[in-house]
Amino acid sequence: MALLERDPPRAESQAREILKLLRDDARALFIVAAARRRQGDAAAARSLLERLTAAHPSSAYAFHELGLTLAGQGESEAALAALRHAANLRRDVPRAWASLSDHLLLAGDAAAAATARAEHLGAASPDLQAAVDALRANRLSAAVALLQRHLHRAPHDVAALQMLGETASRLGHQEDAEDTLARCVALAPDALDPLFSYALVLHAQLKVHAALAVLDRLLADAPEEPKLLFLATTCAILAGDVQRAADHAAKLIAVIPEQPNVWLCRGQILRMTGRAAEAVADFRHALCLNPGLGEAWWFLADLKTTRFTDADIDLMRYHAENAALNTASRVHLHYALGKALEDREDWPGSFAQYARGASLHRAGIVYDADRNTAAIQTTISQQNAPFFAARAEGGHPSDAPIFIVGLPRAGSTLVEQILGRHPQVEATMELPDLVHIASALGRAGRKGTGPDYFQALSGLDAPARHALGADYLACAARYRHLDRPHFTDKLPANYLNVGLIRLILPRARIIDVRRQPMAACFANFKQHFASGQEFTYALGELGRHFLDYATLIDHWDTVLPGFVHRVSYEDLVADPEREIRRLLDFCGLDFAPACLHHWEGGGVVMTHSSEQVRAPIFSSSVDRWRNYAPWLGELEDALT
Repeated sequence: MALLERDPPRAESQAREILKLLRDDARALFIVAAARRRQGDAAAARSLLERLTAAHPSSAYAFHELGLTLAGQGESEAALAALRHAANLRRDVPRAWASLSDHLLLAGDAAAAATARAEHLGAASPDLQAAVDALRANRLSAAVALLQRHLHRAPHDVAALQMLGETASRLGHQEDAEDTLARCVALAPDALDPLFSYALVLHAQLKVHAALAVLDRLLADAPEEPKLLFLATTCAILAGDVQRAADHAAKLIAVIPEQPNVWLCRGQILRMTGRAAEAVADFRHALCLNPGLGEAWWFLADLKTTRFTDADIDLMRYHAENAALNTASRVHLHYALGKALEDREDWPGSFAQYARGASLHRAGIVYDADRNTAAIQTTISQQNAPFFAARAEGGHPSDAPIFIVGLPRAGSTLVEQILGRHPQVEATMELPDLVHIASALGRAGRKGTGPDYFQALSGLDAPARHALGADYLACAARYRHLDRPHFTDKLPANYLNVGLIRLILPRARIIDVRRQPMAACFANFKQHFASGQEFTYALGELGRHFLDYATLIDHWDTVLPGFVHRVSYEDLVADPEREIRRLLDFCGLDFAPACLHHWEGGGVVMTHSSEQVRAPIFSSSVDRWRNYAPWLGELEDALT
């Protein structure tokens, strides 16, 4: 076997000599097939392996090799089935689990990939088998308890630490996961698997620059490893480093052109840079490789420029009703069908598809509307006028940041593009850094060993507030590439952090982009987000969330008068110049005529509005929700 990895042609030659004497020797057939795959002859390898697996149905090694061969031919589902079979035939063959995990990750099934990685780790350690069994049954909390018990006895067990970190991440305990995996990496600094898991959890927290530093280290030793390139591409996109993302995507396509998700990845990069026609071609190519890939259909729909044919719609319907297809693909298909039927003005059919997609997705996520309302009320009661009056001094004096907040799909990208056309403003992206600062302040309280968020906030003296402002500016600097005095941070959920902004960056500007409630909520309901925004998948919850958001903004207006500027999307559409002048005046900027022509700016747009904001302001979407009014009673009730 060592010769096979080192010199496939020579290994094949020796195996064929054996087959001259022993025509059906299983080991020799396996070596010839494996050598053929390694030399690029997947068809010959597949033929031999299908013969071999038929004759030896209990050979985990043959099914593993068959899975790798099928993957190389672009048959993702068949490849995953073969790899699963190989892993289940011999649970003590770590390589089979590792291959399965890698292919699941590239196919977009992160949870299943994590379980397979746990099987891979547990295969070499019988002491971890109970935790593996719990993970296989999706009993994540039980797995954590078992792993913690094991680590109490063996605190330096790298495999157990890696499993614990990944499981904590799946439970949403990202900070704990990061700490655990950092310990794991410290114990095994040169081991690829723990480092990769560490990069994954950094990516999950949007600490993409830190993740890229880890991935660069790994890619130096394995420059063509697909899972490394795939994660590096995703992180580079999130970091706004489009050229780096494009370079990684090009390598991915060269290494695994048969994997449809790599074409989706490149298509997204093309979309971000305004090359919509080329993006469509990549999304269509992904569908040629896997016609049931729901994400590709949704990416086409989400461009807002694609008009689907009857054949497209029939094919989407067929796959959307396939119960054997994974839930994520079916969700994407229902949303794509909703958009396709909306374009045909089939309002009942369109709403039914949006509603099915939302219901399917809502069943798999955790969101508590009561908890959200309680958190808003707590913020209002704690961060009151006396609280801010006692902390009027301090914070960093910079007036560089312009925060654009609100709910998604309300026009924030449009406002960002308008500001980005001003010669003194750089439009960056949705920056995660303020959220990280808020999370760090409240972290000790969540662990039960220190103050909660409000107590931590209350305890910040003037120098500490200045230091946090400086920290934010230093982090934001990584996303700034132009020598301009101001920059935008367009993370909508920062409306929750207006109080924190006032304390650490009192001269920052905050713009709340607001849309008519029914229009705003329905725009969110029919949008399938890549992650987060859990409140958007049930009409009643959407309405409640809008009221919570509006209530909190009203509170900021009361206790911090004039600190937040409101932009009405409808007013902006009706009279762009008047509203743009008001916006620039609030930001302390002179009027710039270029702001009236935001679509001429070019550049990268990372949100779902990428194509819309590359055109002049239009009013057609203002009242589009009214076409769906007969089915929005639950939303209307929640908003009243």
